[in-house]
Amino acid sequence: MLELVKAGGWPMIPLLVLTVLALAIILERAWTLRRAAVAPPSLGQEVRAWAAGGKLDPAHIDSLRATSPLGALLAAALDVRHRPRDQIRERIEDVGRHLVHRMERYLNTLGTIAAAGPLLGLFGTVVGMIQMFLVIGESGIGDVNELAGGIGKALVCTATGMIVAIPALMAHRWFRGRIAEYIVDMEHEAIRLLDTIEPAAASAEVAAGSHGINPPVSAS
Repeated sequence: MLELVKAGGWPMIPLLVLTVLALAIILERAWTLRRAAVAPPSLGQEVRAWAAGGKLDPAHIDSLRATSPLGALLAAALDVRHRPRDQIRERIEDVGRHLVHRMERYLNTLGTIAAAGPLLGLFGTVVGMIQMFLVIGESGIGDVNELAGGIGKALVCTATGMIVAIPALMAHRWFRGRIAEYIVDMEHEAIRLLDTIEPAAASAEVAAGSHGINPPVSAS
């Protein structure tokens, strides 16, 4: 392995850096975008039970917000639960955009690595070929076997660039698809929560209005 790195020359240095960076991003995103960390399966049902039971004190909502992105989205809906439905939906969409931005963290960098890896590999190969032909121009072709070995060493950079790019591209597409799946699930849970708290809010308004009606005063 070390011999291949030496054969590729100095263009192998940025390729190795990209390899380490891509591996770090893939591991970090794989851990961060776990289902249990983003959208726990039972959280939506639990929050709907809280809402139906009236357990919506500020401390409870704050603890929900800190659990996961889904918890943050549901907490945002509960913060404005007494507002009209269209305003609650706007709040959900606004918070959802911020959560998506957080979940897509580092993915642009991973996509850049997937695109730049083959280009850097090709660049390293071109540099190696140029150096080889300069030597041929000065001292002739010489041994054909040595020439073939030199071409093989120059192609090491191209192979390394592909080795870096292919896993990075696959991981990038997979993470994008996983985030899109999470978005659909989170929107579904938010709408179900909205359907739960809307009748409760309407009942509370009706109850408040009925308690506020004063009996008519009869004329003396």
